[in-house]
Order: sequence, then structure tokens, then C-alpha cells
Amino acid sequence: MKYMFASDVHGSAYYCRKMLEAFDSEKADRLVLLGDLLYHGPRNDLPRDYAPKEVIAMLNARKKDIITIRGNCDAEVDQMVLEFPILADYALICDGTHTFYLSHGHVYHEGNMPPMQSGDIFVYGHTHVLRAEKKDGQTFLNPGSVSIPKEGNIPTYAILADGMFTIKGFDGTIVKELEL
Repeated sequence: MKYMFASDVHGSAYYCRKMLEAFDSEKADRLVLLGDLLYHGPRNDLPRDYAPKEVIAMLNARKKDIITIRGNCDAEVDQMVLEFPILADYALICDGTHTFYLSHGHVYHEGNMPPMQSGDIFVYGHTHVLRAEKKDGQTFLNPGSVSIPKEGNIPTYAILADGMFTIKGFDGTIVKELEL
């Protein structure tokens, strides 16, 4: 199965459209959203083409493709307008070889890891900083931010296919890869 990971859309209709175009061109089976879908949050400037109602319509049209978890900017009112579950604090994906623990990253993060088994892979968003790294026997994956990247990064998403986690820009540029 081919997964596309994205995080931190923050209500940007422009980048939501780009994300869905990438999902289609990548021919991924599932779109895994790591939280912060509609609201930009009090610490962020408005993203390009901030239009949460447009984002709602675009995501609801793809509800059968989406797996998501709750980010720190997602709330019960967001669940009232989205037609797929968004309020889970975490999710697990098991691909037969690996177990991926999905978290937004505001509760569980490198300094406060969730209860994982040896060999599990931690996938998160929240920081708006991409990451694909093995460190101290653990694997950390962050696709970066779709709409408000930080630390000089470009807007990115990631593809997981055939044991490879590949972070890409919307122009198709491979930014980082990690073989799992």
C-alpha cells in the first residue's frame, strides 16, 4: 500500500489543492493527515489563501481516502463540518513489516514518546519542520508543513512506499529520503 503523509494545512485552500493534486499524481492509496486542518492557530500568520470553508469542501469530497488525527488547532467544531473522524489523539498503521505510531506532535514528541514497541516508527507533524531520521534506535518521520513551513523549508508532503519514506516539495523535488 502507498501512503501519502501531510500535516498542518491550517485552512489554506491553495495548499490543500496542491496537496490533493499531489495525492492524485502520486496515486497513493491513503492520505494520512497529521492534524491542524482548518485553523491557522494563534502563533501562525494566515497561510496563503486562508479559506477554511473551501478546505472543508475539498477534504469532504475525499473522505474515503483520508486517515487523520487531531492536531492542537483542531476542535470539536471542526468535526461538526468534516465528514470523517478527526478527533483521535493518535492512530496506528501496520503495513505487515512496520507499525507506525501517528501523533500530531504537541502531546507526544521526542521528549515525551508514546508507549511504543521496539522497532515501531514515530510519525508526527506540529513542528512544521521536516524530518526523516533514525536516532538512538528509533525512527522519527515528519513530512513537514503543507502550508506554513519553518526553518527555511519549502511546503512538503511525504510518500511511504516499498519501505522508503520520501519527503517531496509540490514541484516533485525530493527533499529527503529514508529507507526504513
